[in-house]
Amino acid sequence: MQAIIRLQQQYPKDINMLSLKGKVAMVSGAGSVGPGWGNGKAAAVLLARQGATVFGTDISAAALDETRAIIEQEGGVCATRVCDMTSSDSVKAAVDECLKQFGSIDILINNVGGSAPGDPVSMSEEVWDSQIDHNLKTAFLACKHVLPVMEKQRNGAIVNVSSVAGFSHQVDGRVHIAYSATKSGLLGFTRATAIAYVKKGIRCNMVVLGTMHTPLVEERLMKQLGPEAAANLVAKRHAAVPIGRMGDAWDSANAVLFLASDEARYITATQLIVDGGLTAARPG
Repeated sequence: MQAIIRLQQQYPKDINMLSLKGKVAMVSGAGSVGPGWGNGKAAAVLLARQGATVFGTDISAAALDETRAIIEQEGGVCATRVCDMTSSDSVKAAVDECLKQFGSIDILINNVGGSAPGDPVSMSEEVWDSQIDHNLKTAFLACKHVLPVMEKQRNGAIVNVSSVAGFSHQVDGRVHIAYSATKSGLLGFTRATAIAYVKKGIRCNMVVLGTMHTPLVEERLMKQLGPEAAANLVAKRHAAVPIGRMGDAWDSANAVLFLASDEARYITATQLIVDGGLTAARPG
């Protein structure tokens, strides 16, 4: 009996699993480009629902205002700052503001990203450079300025949001070389960063998303293809997923929450694939 009691004391029954109470979470891309739930917006709201104090950044003040309003209406705490995550000065200012208001950064969610179609011949150098900055440099700069904070605290959890495009040269049959290259690079960045800081109490992991149905996707497809072709592609993308539908922002947010939580305390330098079985069903 004494042995059982000792075990229970060591690992007590946890009625508050995935609780982030007392933690400060910085979420980049915390707004949404259109009506509905984007990945960053859903992540920010879910982390707040689990008790985290949220500091959100985005390039759109209006989008940030909407995210903050939802969190505050639900009784959570959220502060925001317009930030260009491709600018080191802008990122540093956001980190400084978060520390000024809340005193720490326990969780960092790197959610900024987006794709542009093209192969090495058709893609301009300007688009290539922009994709590198948008999808890879943003995570680098956030880590550059947040990691010293976490190192001083001797704890922290970083979650980078990536894509199955990093495993494949095509998305929906269309070539996106820069997007694929940057998302593949983000895997290497995540693993290397995790091992560099593993002895300092900091974990770094990656959520790898399959085809997702979010406002960003809708907005991008409408611009690239037009309404009719976009609608056809959306239907095709739903049908292509073995589970029967594309994922949504809450599928992403739930995975982010787990990796950010203390329940994932023994997980670092890894990837959690959230794709409805898409990659497993692909030939080869």
